[in-house]
Amino acid sequence: MVENIKMTPAALRILDTASNLFYWKGIHSIGVETIATEAGVTKKTLYDRFGSKDQLIVEYLKSRDNQWKTHLYTYLDLVPNHQPLEKILKIFDALENWLETNNQRGCAFVNALAELPEESHPGREVIIEEKRWLMQVFTTFLKELKLQDAEKLGEKLLILHEGVTVTYSMNLSSKVASAKETAQLLIQTRLEA
Repeated sequence: MVENIKMTPAALRILDTASNLFYWKGIHSIGVETIATEAGVTKKTLYDRFGSKDQLIVEYLKSRDNQWKTHLYTYLDLVPNHQPLEKILKIFDALENWLETNNQRGCAFVNALAELPEESHPGREVIIEEKRWLMQVFTTFLKELKLQDAEKLGEKLLILHEGVTVTYSMNLSSKVASAKETAQLLIQTRLEA
């Protein structure tokens, strides 16, 4: 494994190319030869920069995680801090825009998890941590609403979020609005209890 990957122009081209291919074609269907060729580098350069395909997968997942968090925070920053319910609902707005903007294959993390069945694969840690992080975001806002079962409801909102992502990618649901409405109903029911 390469520690502290230096993101040279070649490394960035490799990562951008791999990210595109992994997302749209699948991780296992794409080899390092294809990535190197499409990035305009040699396999040696790919291995010099990333060490292995597994580490390139990890960097791809970290990159997707950073992109999603940046996208999400852009939406969350539009809502004042004293409005946790609105912040939760904004997460679904951010998701809808994310899916409509060149992410029609659904969640890169869910797709990658299906291709990485070995529990020891380093990419799985990135995937699971991203989902834990999102559940914690929901839970934090729910706690700000003073809900006693914030952790349980945070888990339900994560399930709702992930479910709409999958159904969207399967063309079974074209809008995230129904998930947003369901989230609001779940929260309102708890607030009125």
